[in-house]
Amino acid sequence: MKTAIERLARAMAIVGGVVLTVLVLLTCVSVLGRGLNSMGHSDWLTGLSQGFSDGLIATGVGPVTGDFELVEAGIAFAIFAFLPICQLYAGHATVDAFTSRLSEKTNTWLVAFWDVVLTLIILLITWRLSAGLADKYGNGETTFLLQFPIWWSYAASFVAALVASITAVYCSIGRVTYAATGRSILPSSGADAT
Repeated sequence: MKTAIERLARAMAIVGGVVLTVLVLLTCVSVLGRGLNSMGHSDWLTGLSQGFSDGLIATGVGPVTGDFELVEAGIAFAIFAFLPICQLYAGHATVDAFTSRLSEKTNTWLVAFWDVVLTLIILLITWRLSAGLADKYGNGETTFLLQFPIWWSYAASFVAALVASITAVYCSIGRVTYAATGRSILPSSGADAT
């Protein structure tokens, strides 16, 4: 089971990383296009060479249409895609200022408690995301510029949130098991991280 969960979390993180990389490239291309378009319309370039300015504008250079719509949908997916691997390896930010003085056993139980709380929150978010997906699918709402159905981004995020939920439940069981018995069913940097 540990291997399957670990592979699932890693695969989701890789997909999230690919999506995030594409979004970064898309943003760079859009910003470059917007800058070149602005330069083509600038008084400076038209004064320097009207022909070059007209040629630059004639190429159709400009921002990517709907770039913010794609970034919005892609970032939402990427956040949920990275959540499983972060959960599996206990990569969430922690503040140890007060707990550093507690015993190892107490810290282990605190980690388990907060892991269960986070799992409940992830399950709640996944449930509400499924309700949002059903609503967006039912009403046929589309994005303003690209006109793609909004439910597509909800569906992608829901799949990633579902993987996060499965991973979170497994991690909660693993961390409670570790706190109670000292036996770890999680990857080495997971349950024993206090």
